[in-house]
Amino acid sequence: MPQPKATGWHPVEWACEFAGTAFQLTAAFSVVALLESPRSPATSALPGWSRLVLIGIAFGLLAAAVALSPAGRRSGAHLNPAVTAGFWLRGHTPSRDALGYIAAQVAGALLAAAVFSAAWGPWAASVNTARTVPQQHLNLAGVAGIEAALTCGLLTTVFVMVSSPRTARWTPAAVTGVLAVLIWAGAPHTGASMNPARTLGPDAITSAFTAIWCYLAGPFAGAAAAAGALTVVTRRRTLTAKLFHDPQYPSVHATALPAKPHPPLRRQQPGARPHPAPPGTRKDEAARRP
Repeated sequence: MPQPKATGWHPVEWACEFAGTAFQLTAAFSVVALLESPRSPATSALPGWSRLVLIGIAFGLLAAAVALSPAGRRSGAHLNPAVTAGFWLRGHTPSRDALGYIAAQVAGALLAAAVFSAAWGPWAASVNTARTVPQQHLNLAGVAGIEAALTCGLLTTVFVMVSSPRTARWTPAAVTGVLAVLIWAGAPHTGASMNPARTLGPDAITSAFTAIWCYLAGPFAGAAAAAGALTVVTRRRTLTAKLFHDPQYPSVHATALPAKPHPPLRRQQPGARPHPAPPGTRKDEAARRP
């Protein structure tokens, strides 16, 4: 049956977001090193635009792999604070889980950047630890605006796909294609982050926070614009907050699609004594009577 927003704390879903973000970004940063490092033969064998397209496809395919995994089917595979904020604005994700998701995604990005830097050594250093750095000719407002526009395009695609039961299952494929186009278009200017956690991880590892507020404010503004535009322009109703909705998994997010009921917060073991009634209540007085 369709499910409302879950209540309580959901550390399992948060752990899924942490693991999924760490996996996606570690692998994606490795692709960046393989395609963009001066040490790689790919830099001379492939033109720059094709390398950017391949990086975008890699980010999308890795996100799709997480979305289709058991962890992604459980949490929804947001992997991006801007995606979580968008679904929170759409009324799907509970506030407590939105904060838990964002914290888990940032922690996963920090781990990914640390693992990438340690594992790839000089290769990682040659690509600036996969940091997103704007071109010098851009002012800060322009950087934030480009990141907002790119994120708005990404989130609009996600929202439109999950607005129909027929297209919801194809959301990972659509995201892969859109990321390839957006990274090709935006990477030469801002690095095409579209993900505050993706920028924070490498920046924290290198202790260099170039235009960091642009990479935080821009994606969140883009998510808000996409969430509002879907209501005002298309009047579509998003049905789920998962990139791949599997009805066999519970959902902490409100969903209009069938989902397995989320476990209750407390379960009383069979044969266990019931909890005593609070003193002074009618049940307590009845229990005291002979």
